[in-house]
Amino acid sequence: MSEDSQTISLPSVESAIALAGKQEENLRYIAKMTGANLSLQGQDVAIYGKAKPVARSIEVIKALEAFWLEAKPITESDILVVFHALDTNKMEEYEGIQKEVLARTRNGELIRAKTFKQRQYVKTIQKYDITFGIGPAGTGKTFLAAVLAVQALLNDECERLILTRPAVEAGEKLGFLPGDLQQKVDPFLRPLYDALYQFIEPIKIPELIEKGKIEVAPIAYMRGRTLSNAFVIVDEAQNTTPAQLKMVLTRLGFGSKMVVTGDITQTDLPNQQQSGLIVAAKILQDVNGIGFCNLTQADVIRHPLVQKIVAAYEKHL
Repeated sequence: MSEDSQTISLPSVESAIALAGKQEENLRYIAKMTGANLSLQGQDVAIYGKAKPVARSIEVIKALEAFWLEAKPITESDILVVFHALDTNKMEEYEGIQKEVLARTRNGELIRAKTFKQRQYVKTIQKYDITFGIGPAGTGKTFLAAVLAVQALLNDECERLILTRPAVEAGEKLGFLPGDLQQKVDPFLRPLYDALYQFIEPIKIPELIEKGKIEVAPIAYMRGRTLSNAFVIVDEAQNTTPAQLKMVLTRLGFGSKMVVTGDITQTDLPNQQQSGLIVAAKILQDVNGIGFCNLTQADVIRHPLVQKIVAAYEKHL
């Protein structure tokens, strides 16, 4: 096989840094996966080696253009998705993912689905009134649901946003905690607030809560209500009992959408109590109008070690 040498010129130093990664770790990873040699020379990426590995490296770098054009950090997971798209003839679908911008954060960052399953999850939420997003930590279950919920609220597609999760650590008995209701439940709902803060000024959230536009509360406070014209996110649903999750699901009113997220491998219920999420997934799987999306370790978009940790635990269990 003949030797080849190619150079890709990037538009800025920031783009070059984004593509190369910290200490050129991304270039080393691409080199490992293709067999070519890659190095950063100023704003240029030099690629040399056998013709096919060089050509494949160029394909990967060009496929990542949406990231490095914005000087957005590129992770090992992002690169793996590109290789998967190339190996399974899904580049057209991958390009579709890059074109579909879900939202823009307060800092101007463009939010997109990052994997094929994440894209399926988004489309399932958009299609169905009730969606179950099941998968391990870091797959974007809560974050993507929150992105769509906030956009629906800001675009007047719903009247309010309701975020709820079981406060298992407190046994849903919050009386022993100091402060008013909001102070009592805040520690258990922090992950939901973290997602909100990316799109809404933190100083405005208390005002929206006071006006009833955003409600953040433990599942116990959903009982006896009808949740109409709302976008409801039920987070950490693996820690609900079957009765709790049934209660929440049957609160859904007209004009509402509900997303139920959870990781069935991380149940914290006491005394081997059966998980409401596992029960619901079995009972409701074939109910028309309810969507299910199962994400996997391949969809983990956190530190690369998180994906390896998830894989190790799945293998052990």
